[in-house]
Amino acid sequence: MSEENPDLAIAQAATLEQITTIAERAGVPEEALVPYGAYKAKVDVRKMQPTGRTGRLVLVSAMSPTPAGEGKSTTTVGVADAFTLLGHRTMVALREPALGPIMGIKGGATGGGYAQVVPMEDINLHFTGDFHAIQIANNTLAALVDNHLHQGNALNIDPRRIQWKRVVDVNDRALRQVTIGLGGPTQGVPREDGFDIVVASEIMAVLCLATDLKDLAERIDRIVVGFTYDRAPVTVKDLGVGGAITMLLKDAMLPNLVQTLGGTPALVHGGPFANIAHGCNSLAATKLALSLADITVTEAGFGSDLGAEKFLDIKARQGGLSPDAAVVVATARALKMHGGVAKDDLATEDIDAALAGTTNLARHVENMRKFGIEPVIALNRFPTDTEAEIDAVLGWAREQGYRAALSDVWAKGGEGGKAVAEQLLAAFEEDVPDFHHLYDPESGVEESLRTLAQKVYGADDVVLEGRAPAQLRMLRRNGWDTLPVCVAKTQYSFSDDPTALGAPTGHVLHVRDLVPKVGAGFVVALTGAIMTMPGLPKEPAALRMGVTEAGESIGLF
Repeated sequence: MSEENPDLAIAQAATLEQITTIAERAGVPEEALVPYGAYKAKVDVRKMQPTGRTGRLVLVSAMSPTPAGEGKSTTTVGVADAFTLLGHRTMVALREPALGPIMGIKGGATGGGYAQVVPMEDINLHFTGDFHAIQIANNTLAALVDNHLHQGNALNIDPRRIQWKRVVDVNDRALRQVTIGLGGPTQGVPREDGFDIVVASEIMAVLCLATDLKDLAERIDRIVVGFTYDRAPVTVKDLGVGGAITMLLKDAMLPNLVQTLGGTPALVHGGPFANIAHGCNSLAATKLALSLADITVTEAGFGSDLGAEKFLDIKARQGGLSPDAAVVVATARALKMHGGVAKDDLATEDIDAALAGTTNLARHVENMRKFGIEPVIALNRFPTDTEAEIDAVLGWAREQGYRAALSDVWAKGGEGGKAVAEQLLAAFEEDVPDFHHLYDPESGVEESLRTLAQKVYGADDVVLEGRAPAQLRMLRRNGWDTLPVCVAKTQYSFSDDPTALGAPTGHVLHVRDLVPKVGAGFVVALTGAIMTMPGLPKEPAALRMGVTEAGESIGLF
C-alpha cells in the first residue's frame, strides 16, 4: 500500500463485484439497468415498478470543517456498510465529486480508507459524464442567449442585465469576469460576462431537485436568464429552447449506481457545493434509494449551517422528505483547531483544546435539534488521536445528554461503524422525530435570512448591502420574495468571516447580493467574500498527479 496515498491504494487493490450483482442486491431490475462498463451503471427509474417501500432516512452532517479534516463522506459510507453488516437492507446516496477541487486542494468525495465508494478513480474523474452534460447544457443556453442578441433581440433583452453565466468544471479565477463578443459585428454583441464553476450552475440545482424528466423540463423553462430594458424577466420558455436543454440532460437525469468496498449499493448522483449552492445529491437518487432500501444513508455538504440546513429547508421541503435520524461527524483534530491549536501542532495531545472546541460541535448538534431531529455524534478516529482525547470528548457528549459513539471506519470499514449504526438504530426506536422546517418562506426572503442568521449562525441580525437591497425590491416586484433562501457562505465559520472559529456570537450576517434561481426554486444570498468560481491554491493537487503505464491513477485522493 502506498504510504503517501493509502486511500487510492486501497481502492485500486479492491476486488469489485459486477454491477449486475450490485443491482440485483439493490432490487434494480435488469431492464432498468444501463451499464457503463462492468462496475458502474445508470438506473432508468421509468422502467421500474413502484415498490411501495419508504425506508428510513439518515442524514449525515458535520461540525465546521477545518484543514485537519473531518471525514464526513468516509463516515457516511462506513455507517452504511455497518448497517449492511448488521443485516439491514441499506443504500448510500452521495454527491458526485467535482474536478475543480480534485485538481485544487479539497480532493475527491468518495470517502477514504476502507470506507469508500468504488470504482474510486472513475467516480472522481469523468464518471458517467453527468457534469459534462450539465456544463454543455448550461453553455448551450448561454450561446443561445447571445445568439438571440446577435440575431435582432426580439425579446428586447438588456445585455447589461443578463444573469446567465457560462460554467466550467475547473477552479479558474481568471474567468470570473470576462468580456465577450469582441471583434466586430460578425462576432456577436460585446458585453461583460463571467464564468461560475459547474457545481454553482442553476442547471446543477435543477437536475438535483427535479423528480423526473417532466419536472426537469418545467424547471428549465422557468429559469430566468436576464431582464428586458423594461426590467421584465426573460425565461428559457421565452427563448423557446427548453426542449433542447432538457434533451442534453436526459441521460444525466438518471441516477448512477456503484458500490462501497463493503458491497453496499450506492447511488452517486449530482454534486452542488454547499457553500455556494444547496449541497445535496439528487432528489431522484434519494427517493430511489428510499424505495429500494430499509435504511438510506445520505450526506449534505459541510456542517449543519450549510448542507444540512439546505437539505432540511430546501430539498426536504421540495421533495417531501422527513429524516428519521441524523449524524454529526466530529474529530478530535478539528475540535482542537476550533479550540485554538495550530494545524502543525495537532499531533500533540491537548485535551483542554479538544474540550474547548466542543462549543462548535455543540452548536451543530443544537442546530439539528431545532429541526426536531436528535442527532448522533460520530467521533471519527484519526491515527494521531490519543485515547485520552477520545475518552474526554465522548465523556463530554454523555454529560451533555448527547448520543455519541466512536467511528473507526477509515481503518475498519463497516466493522468500525457498528457503534454509530447501533446508536442510530436505538434512535429509530427511542426518539420520535418532530421534523419541521426552520422558517416559512411566505414570511419573505429578508425574514427567512434573519431567522437563519439568528437561529443557525448565532448572529444578532442580517444586513443587506451592495446590490442586495435593490435585488430584494426586484424579487418582491416579480413575486419571488417567498422562495426559500440558499445562503452562499464560508464553510469554515458560523459567521461570514472564515477566521471566526468555534461558536461566534454577536456578529452580523452581511448579504451583498440576492440572485433568483426560479427554476431551482430558491434565492441565492451571497455573503462575505464567497466566490461562485473558486481559484487554485499556490500548490494545486494537480502537481502530484499522473498515470502509470498500466493506466492507473497516481496522486488522486
